[in-house]
Amino acid sequence: MRPVRALIVDDSPSMRAALTRILSGDPEIEVVGAAPEPHTAREMIKELNPDVLTLDVEMPGMDGLSFLERIMRLRPMPVVMCSSLTAAGAEVTIEALRLGAVDCIAKPSGGPVELALGAEQLRATVKGAARSQARRGLSSVAPVSHTPAPAASQAPFRDVVIAIGASTGGVEALFRVLGELPTDCPPVLVVQHMPAAFTASFAARLDRGCAVRVVEATDGARLQRGTVYIAPGGSHHMVLEGGTTGRIKLVAADPVNGHRPSVDMLFDSVAKLGKGAVAAILTGMGSDGASGMLAMRQAGARTFGQTREDCVVWGMPRAALQLGAVETETSLSAMAGAILAASRGKYQER
Repeated sequence: MRPVRALIVDDSPSMRAALTRILSGDPEIEVVGAAPEPHTAREMIKELNPDVLTLDVEMPGMDGLSFLERIMRLRPMPVVMCSSLTAAGAEVTIEALRLGAVDCIAKPSGGPVELALGAEQLRATVKGAARSQARRGLSSVAPVSHTPAPAASQAPFRDVVIAIGASTGGVEALFRVLGELPTDCPPVLVVQHMPAAFTASFAARLDRGCAVRVVEATDGARLQRGTVYIAPGGSHHMVLEGGTTGRIKLVAADPVNGHRPSVDMLFDSVAKLGKGAVAAILTGMGSDGASGMLAMRQAGARTFGQTREDCVVWGMPRAALQLGAVETETSLSAMAGAILAASRGKYQER
């Protein structure tokens, strides 16, 4: 296969040089250009037709968010947001991911070990973005309804815990799924792969846009109905201690499947609930969550995997499906309804 053609957009000459050096170090990536600002980038996109764009969040003349909106409207393509690890950068990056950017990465920084890990992640993210379905965009997917829309008159929820895992493309998917949950839904535990500095902003942005309460999980927090707990990124995994009214435990341990927090760690801990659990695995690269979901299904939990057609990257759901962990493939538009129906004991596969 020909190399992935990448265009870098960043106002810092040193950062353009660093990103070019990192990406060019992979024979599967060709850096076709580097632009200092969006207006130049627009002309380079027309001329060079890149496969992937890396885009700085904040630039002079036109900020990265405004430029992203224009790209997604006029020429949809895979975009990877590059952000500094600041609160302001995180807020803008989360909005960019909600608008259709494929993924976000932290700008390379730190010592030799951190720089090497960051470089490896950057190259993998750019190659994954090129294989994504971002050119089409999730918004163009025709909705497919498998279950009726949730209504207040439906049966009460069982005593269950909902666990959800996602990665690349997951921010937009989670906005759609969590946005349909009612205020009395069972507690929801979510692992979304993203840099450590971003998960608090992600939870806050979801909280503003959803009927349910959304918080970044803290160690020892007791599960409550109507609350979604986002696993904090960085140095800990999120697991469940106790039953359906148990507590969240943040575990300091090595990455699992290259991730911390790991979906597998969450799912494995929830599997002990058996039929008292419901799981969904959404768009994302890799296989994190597949073995944990299999443990949940074997214990009696209802398990759902996002369909290939509307995943940005059909990696994690595919791995879970191939392992036999997914009971039912479900479109994104029907995912919330399926999760809620299963939580009421009313889901019937169609």
